Amino acid sequence: MIITRTPFRISFFGGGTDYPAWYRKHGGAVLVTTINKYCYLSCRYLPPFFEHNFRIVYIKSENCVSIEEISHPAVRGLLGYLGWKRGLEVHHDADLPARGGMGSSSAFTVGLLHALYGLRSQLVSKQALSEQSIHFEQDILGETVGSQDQVAAAYGGLNEVTFHTSGGFTVKPVTIAGARLRELESHLMLVYTGIRRIASDVAKSYAEDIEKRAEQLHGLGALMKQSVALLYSGEEIAEFGRLLDLGWNLKRSWSKAVSNNVVDDLYARAKSAGALGGKLIGAGGGGFLLLFVPPQKQNEVRNALSHTIHVPFRFENAGSQIIFYDPQEDYSSIDPAGSAQPARSFRDLDTIQD
Repeated sequence: MIITRTPFRISFFGGGTDYPAWYRKHGGAVLVTTINKYCYLSCRYLPPFFEHNFRIVYIKSENCVSIEEISHPAVRGLLGYLGWKRGLEVHHDADLPARGGMGSSSAFTVGLLHALYGLRSQLVSKQALSEQSIHFEQDILGETVGSQDQVAAAYGGLNEVTFHTSGGFTVKPVTIAGARLRELESHLMLVYTGIRRIASDVAKSYAEDIEKRAEQLHGLGALMKQSVALLYSGEEIAEFGRLLDLGWNLKRSWSKAVSNNVVDDLYARAKSAGALGGKLIGAGGGGFLLLFVPPQKQNEVRNALSHTIHVPFRFENAGSQIIFYDPQEDYSSIDPAGSAQPARSFRDLDTIQD
């Protein structure tokens, strides 16, 4: 059995410039961090004593004879693409709900891919995890998603991620002093709006004709650069909140699907109570609302948003990790799902070591 732990992320600035339709022409960059809320995936080869060959447990439970019968699109897609031959059991648990804008679908993809490589005794680099998860979600599943979530989940930490017109990316850790990092962390609040939505559906409202939003995207790119410079400077951290407010107003102008009356009301209440800025995490439409609030004002904001769920969090730096591994007895010679022959890997990647 193997268990992976993969973090969820908070994107501060630059979201939208990480869509390939944009950055392959103009380049893009985001400021993103992972937090100590995780997606957990446990996998094991299924012993040959059952009528089914695959057991997938998430919000529901599936017992299937073939990969094609699996309903979960990411599990079915990954196993099919990898040419998986052996019986398998997968269990999913998470600290936060799906469809909340925290990059949960990409964390699932990264975590499952990491687990499947690990189950085959293959070491895979953070770069390969990122590249293959991006390829899988965008090209195999055909989802309208950007490229930052997969990179954030694989690498972990507070990073400036730059996307190049070549299609590649670079990850640059934001190496600010510990005191500055804690100052930023202490000003952030995360609340759950209770609105669940499918990110790709919201993204389709603006990503499919993204060139029409060039002015806003260039503006968000400028804010990203300002925010990174601010963190390295000795300037008051409060300016970070005001930049978030500017960025949220730019993003709201993309599409009517980005925000709604409920979200606008929550944001207005928070600002009236002392928040300096904030944004919906992810594509928009609902999910989690990030707020930048001076510590002395946070009780007032909690009271103003008392009908929502406040989620305490801290930054994390590890990215996707294998946190447990226990070899199993080898039933491959009698496994009804097939032999233990090496399966085909993504693209030309097989065993890639850090």
